[in-house]
Amino acid sequence: MPDDILCKVDRAAMGVSLETRVPLLHQDIITLAWRLPLHMKKRGNSSKWLLRQVLYDYVPKELIERPKAGFGIPVGKWLRTELRDWAEQLLCEQRLEQEGFFHPQPIRTMWQEHLSGIRDWTPKLWTILMFQEWWAAQGR
Repeated sequence: MPDDILCKVDRAAMGVSLETRVPLLHQDIITLAWRLPLHMKKRGNSSKWLLRQVLYDYVPKELIERPKAGFGIPVGKWLRTELRDWAEQLLCEQRLEQEGFFHPQPIRTMWQEHLSGIRDWTPKLWTILMFQEWWAAQGR
């Protein structure tokens, strides 16, 4: 969690000047939860049973009993806007050809489809971009 979820929460909160806390990660809470018998943690299909019982006294049920909703970072949009020039340099056909790790044509096709909005190739493009950036950082 320190390298993923907590970092995302921290960055998202800082981006809107919001202070956040993660009280359920406090050592005393973890120790208590570890010692609780299973029937106080899970009942039927309901997980976190005891926590939910406490929350029902303070939080409207509709906020507790709802599906998870994650948040994503708009990398795909950024690749079309703020990060476009950076990505274009790393995905340059001549550079890809010269380095020899990737076949340039499929990558260039993905890149053009992504830029035009025909298809969202963010995950594949991001992986290639991270490799390219890493390779450049090696001084090669």
